[in-house]
Amino acid sequence: MCGIVGVVSNAPVNQLLYDALLLLQHRGQDAAGIVTLLERKFFMHKAKGMVRDVFRTRNMRGLPGDVGLGQVRYPTAGNAYSEEEAQPFYVNAPFGIVLVHNGNLTNAHALRTELFSTDHRHTNTESDSEVLLNVLAHELDRATRGGLLNSATVFEAVRNTQRRLRGSYAVVALIAGHGLLAFRDPYGIRPLAMGRGADGTVMVASESVALEGSGHVFERNIAPGEAVFVDLQGQVHSEQCADSPTLNPCIFEFVYLARPDSVLDGISVYQARLNLGETLAKRVVSTVPPSEIDVIIPIPESSRPSATQLAHLLGVPYREGFVKNRYVGRTFIMPGQGVRKKSVRQKLNVIASEFKGRNVLLVDDSIVRGTTSREIVQMARDAGARKVYLASAAPPVRYPNVYGIDMPTKDELVAHDRTVEQIRELIGCDALIYQDVDAMKRAIGSLNPKLDGFDASCFDGVYVTGDIDTEAISRMNGNRPRIEETGEDSSRLALPNLAE
Repeated sequence: MCGIVGVVSNAPVNQLLYDALLLLQHRGQDAAGIVTLLERKFFMHKAKGMVRDVFRTRNMRGLPGDVGLGQVRYPTAGNAYSEEEAQPFYVNAPFGIVLVHNGNLTNAHALRTELFSTDHRHTNTESDSEVLLNVLAHELDRATRGGLLNSATVFEAVRNTQRRLRGSYAVVALIAGHGLLAFRDPYGIRPLAMGRGADGTVMVASESVALEGSGHVFERNIAPGEAVFVDLQGQVHSEQCADSPTLNPCIFEFVYLARPDSVLDGISVYQARLNLGETLAKRVVSTVPPSEIDVIIPIPESSRPSATQLAHLLGVPYREGFVKNRYVGRTFIMPGQGVRKKSVRQKLNVIASEFKGRNVLLVDDSIVRGTTSREIVQMARDAGARKVYLASAAPPVRYPNVYGIDMPTKDELVAHDRTVEQIRELIGCDALIYQDVDAMKRAIGSLNPKLDGFDASCFDGVYVTGDIDTEAISRMNGNRPRIEETGEDSSRLALPNLAE
C-alpha cells in the first residue's frame, strides 16, 4: 500500500508534489520521496518518516524542475527499516530512469534471478520495486536498441515488461530528457488516475483526491494494462499494452484503504461505504434485534459512513463514543503486543457517558488480527457498557493479501480456520456480526457495472492473477518487511482498524 504521483508542468513542481503527497499520506507513513527533473538531471530527496518531517525548506530548494514524481511508502516487501528501500529508485541506463511503484510483484524472486543471470543487471535491495525498475530499464534498452526514444518504443518496452511481471503494479517513471511514463497492471488491482490543471499541467496519482485537492480536474482513470507517456511539452500519448486486460480493483481500497472523498474506477469510496452499511443492516437484524441496541458507535475513522447508514436503517441513535488522538503513532508498528495494547489506549479515549448502562453496537470497517478489536471491546466494558456487540462492514479476513497490502500470514489472521463464534469468544464481545462476501461485492460493484469483478482475495481466497498457491504465499511471506537487529516484533499488521 503506497501513494504515488507524477507531474509534467511548465512551472516548478516541488511544492505541487509535496501537496499531492500530503493528500496521499494515508496510503503510506513509513517513508516519502520526491524526484524532480531539470533538463537531463534528476534531483532527489527521500527519507523515512512522514511528508511533513522528510521535506524541509532546504530540501525543497534542492528540488528544481518542471517535471517530477513522488511516493509515500508503506513497505510490503524487503526491509521496512532500510533508508535505501525508500522510493523513488534510480538507474542510470538507458537514458536515466527514476520510478515509484504501488503494488506487489508476486514473481519478484524469479525476476531477480533472471535480471542477474540473463539481463546482467544488478539489484542492491530486497525491494520488488527495484526489480520492476530494472525490468523496465532492460526492456527500454531493447526497444530503443541504442537509438532514439519515442512513444512507440516506450509502449513496446511497457508491453514486454508487462509480459514478464506478475502481481499488482501502478507505476510512474521519469525518463531523463524525455518525459513521464505511467502504467497499470492488466487487472487494474491498484488504482491510478490522471487529471489536468488550468495551466496545462498533467498529473497522475493513486487517488482522485490528490488531483482535485491540488487544483487539478480529474480526467480519467488509467485503464488496466494501459500505458500513458507524457512528453516534456505536456503532450499525452497512450496505448493499451496488455494482451487481455480486465478491471478487477482491490476491494479493500473501498473498504478501508482509500480516502472517502476519492472516486476510484468510477466508484465513490464514500458511497461504497454507505452501501456496505446498508447490506450490513440485514446481517445485524438477523443476529441482534434492533430493540436490544441502545446506540451505534463507530470505531474511527473508516467505519463512520457504514455506521451512519446502519443506524439510519435500524432506527437506532448514532453516537461518537471514541475520541481519536491523531498525534500518536500507528498502532501496528509498535514493538510487541504489550506496547500495541498500550498504544490503542493512547490513541483512542472513550466518552464514558455514551457507554454507561447501554447495549452498544460498535461498527468497524474490518477485523484483521483481532488484537485491537479485543482491546476496544474491553474499553467499552470498562466505560460501563451493559452489552457490547461488534459489527464488521467487511467479511472475515481469512487469507493473506499478496497484491500490495502487508496482511499478516494466515496464522496471524483471527478469522483463519475459526468460526464466527470462536472469533467472538476471542474478541470478547456479546455478539459478532460480519458482512457477507457476496453482499459486499454487490454493494460496491453496483456502483460501476463495467467492472469485471474485484480482487477480494483476503476474503474469498481467489487470487485474480491465477499464479498464487501455498508455495508462492510462503515464499512471499519470507520477503515480508523485516525489522533487523532490534529485537522488535516483525509480525506487522498493515491494516489495523485505527490506522488512518
